[in-house]
Amino acid sequence: MLDKLESILEHFAELDQRLAEVGQDYQLAAELSKERSDLEPIVTLAREYKENLGKTDETRELIEVSDGELLELAKMELAELETRKVELEDLLKSKLVPKDPRDDRNVIVEIRAGTGGDEAGLFVSDLLRMYLKYAEIHRYKTEIISANETGIGGYKEVTFTIKGKGAYSRFKFESGVHRVQRVPETESQGRIHTSTVTVAVLAEVDDFEIDIPESDIEIDVFKSAGAGGQNVQKNMTAVRIHHKPTGIIVACQDERSQLQNKLRAMSVLKARLYEMEEEKRQSELDATRRSQIGTGERSEKIRTYNYPQSRVTDHRINVSSYNMAGVMDGYELDTFIEELQHAEEAERLANFESNGR
Repeated sequence: MLDKLESILEHFAELDQRLAEVGQDYQLAAELSKERSDLEPIVTLAREYKENLGKTDETRELIEVSDGELLELAKMELAELETRKVELEDLLKSKLVPKDPRDDRNVIVEIRAGTGGDEAGLFVSDLLRMYLKYAEIHRYKTEIISANETGIGGYKEVTFTIKGKGAYSRFKFESGVHRVQRVPETESQGRIHTSTVTVAVLAEVDDFEIDIPESDIEIDVFKSAGAGGQNVQKNMTAVRIHHKPTGIIVACQDERSQLQNKLRAMSVLKARLYEMEEEKRQSELDATRRSQIGTGERSEKIRTYNYPQSRVTDHRINVSSYNMAGVMDGYELDTFIEELQHAEEAERLANFESNGR
């Protein structure tokens, strides 16, 4: 690990030198400053670690030539240095483990009603509210891209963006099937119904990362409509894009202009294609490296919301909260997300230590 740290320290010094000589190239200055900022926490720990190693060697030498009270003091100092060394090594390993490159990106979230009819559509609305509340708590900005309402307060599907540093690092764990168990308002016998909703979380991508040839897409325009087909607009502003190679279809109708809807739809399409390529790349790297916290695939049931028991259970980490209201209001959602982050970090660290990845 020491060789790796020396390399990082050398690169950090090079960044300082380049920043001092960058001149009027503001774009390059911004890129170098960001890289330096990202490295600074590791560099601070690396410097302390090297200092610790030096002091440890000096203290061991002192122990060899000391006796009496000075010997006891040196032994106490050595114990403290070795304890701190272990702490620093753990911190450095966690910093050196490669992060998901998408973690700092904005996200596009798609929520769709699954089994359960109108009740599933109502739960889409509940999850949308939960995510918007959670985003507000963490000071992320949100915007609805498209919504297909059921007319009774629910949605067949809804797509929205969440913008802010680290948005993907939190919301990525929400991908999968969410199951709800509760008595619908329309249920006269008081029977509990089970419904499902799928959530897909996509990292937003830059235009230069995904190139889509015009020959690969078909674009249709149509009139936007409100809930249940009401409030049909006179102008053809809604846009539907069909990506022929994959069969992916994206529609957007919430913006007032056709151009804005087209840009929105293309953004979602690129995010989906990026996600497909990332999943393919990961599986090719190592098909056996399946996260203990789940793959995030839509077919995977990740969480159950049991209203009669006021219990929410995340099946990937076997953690439950009995504060249903807190979870649905967003402020208790970190009970699961932070545990999932810890589990992901632990697995990355285990892989890093076992095979150096």
